[in-house]
Amino acid sequence: MDYQGIFPPVKVFDDSDIYRDSQGVLHYTHQAESLQEMMVSAAASHGDITALQEVDGDGISYDELMDRIQRTAGGLAALGIAPGDRVGILLNNSIDWVVAFFAIAFAGAVIVPINTRLAEREIDFIISDSGTKYLFRPGEAFPSGEPMRYLESKRGDLAGILYTSGTTGFPKGAMLSNDNFLSNIETGIRVVPLTREPLKSLVSVPLFHVTGSNAQMIPTLALGGTLVIMPAFEVKSFISAIERYQIDTMISVPAIYWFALAQPEFANLDTSGVRYVLYGGAPMPPDLVHRLMKAYPNARVGNGFGLTETSSIATFLPHEYAESHPESVGFPAPTTEVDLFEVDPETGVGELLIRGSNVAMGYWNNSQSTAATFEDGWLHSGDMARIDPNGLISIVDRKKDMINRGGENVYCVEVENVLAEFPGVFEVAVMGVPDEMMGEKVGAVVVPVPGVSFDVGAMVDFARTKLADYKVPQYVWVKQDMLPRNPGGKVLKPQLRAEAKWGMAIF
Repeated sequence: MDYQGIFPPVKVFDDSDIYRDSQGVLHYTHQAESLQEMMVSAAASHGDITALQEVDGDGISYDELMDRIQRTAGGLAALGIAPGDRVGILLNNSIDWVVAFFAIAFAGAVIVPINTRLAEREIDFIISDSGTKYLFRPGEAFPSGEPMRYLESKRGDLAGILYTSGTTGFPKGAMLSNDNFLSNIETGIRVVPLTREPLKSLVSVPLFHVTGSNAQMIPTLALGGTLVIMPAFEVKSFISAIERYQIDTMISVPAIYWFALAQPEFANLDTSGVRYVLYGGAPMPPDLVHRLMKAYPNARVGNGFGLTETSSIATFLPHEYAESHPESVGFPAPTTEVDLFEVDPETGVGELLIRGSNVAMGYWNNSQSTAATFEDGWLHSGDMARIDPNGLISIVDRKKDMINRGGENVYCVEVENVLAEFPGVFEVAVMGVPDEMMGEKVGAVVVPVPGVSFDVGAMVDFARTKLADYKVPQYVWVKQDMLPRNPGGKVLKPQLRAEAKWGMAIF
């Protein structure tokens, strides 16, 4: 295989107390053995503290949470759920979702979170593919029995199957071990860095996604913090919850932050108590990074990059680099190594490869995709990236989305970042438009700021001052409603391609 060569770790994050296993993979030395052990430890130290609080709803303490988890686990066992059986969660964000997640682990079963926004046939596929034996459904009473905790779980055991977003075809189930899930705790402490004290963390993204569950829920509870849960995202509720619940930590996708900043109410919000404003899940426009730093003056900002297959965080751009390198996704996490595959000698761009304790065990029931994606210990991320001499990583495109314009590679994220700087652009997605002569030309789907007069020609002229000629969009579709996104915040480009109304080329 054509590897560029492993990039040595840059001494940005604490890399002490880390060991390399017999396969060459890095792990944290001091970490809980299982999700069960982590939860027991957190509850023992923070029993009467509020663990979960629903916005406009109920809250429960760690002691109450543990009681519900263990009784629900006992109920699963009474129904015949055995260690290793798969149990699904088809619930919206709620206290119940968190109880179900840990109850499955306490029963020794395998957690299968399901995207509630999927079509019925997709949900049926996940249930069938995973072999789910019990499903937590909305409106149904939880099973209850004698409190129990399965004691045999180990670091390397399969703990969950998280299905990918499935933007093309049926989703694939990434198999995550206890080690995969729990690595996010120590990673967050070292890269953000989160303090080892309780947090008040506002969940505005779905818990069935790795950003909500792995990057936010698990570290918050492990540190004895309070997870404030939005049942569904609503911008005015998001803004008011920050003051109402004294939120100090937020992890969300760029679109949510952009939408909140655009609201008139935000100008009157007291953000002085917010300590962390973390983002990921989708490309971040550089201008929005600067706006966040001004909007939350006492907060550390940071970009966490990862995939379902990396259990969430793989690389992180810390606060100290955010203003000067807003286009970057930062440096590898302490137990993560990166490499580039098939590097273009002219641009320095290659497919990002990732290896570490966060990388999934493979795909459930899919040996062919596992062999193609997890090769020689490395995850082929499908993201095209470049790495500068200091070790900073920049994602320039998804491999399948890269535009080939007459032999010239055009990276969509680069063009999107430029167009996002033009006044009046609310959001933008760039993609290839089929062309008989060039193969593909550059197209941009632009959503204007509501109520603002938008000039397509002026935007294209602006792009010419920032981009090479072949990268400037020749097709522009002005879309009046929001771009379609998956629950992780990524734009659904296959859907946009099918809907696009390109018309005539601009030049």
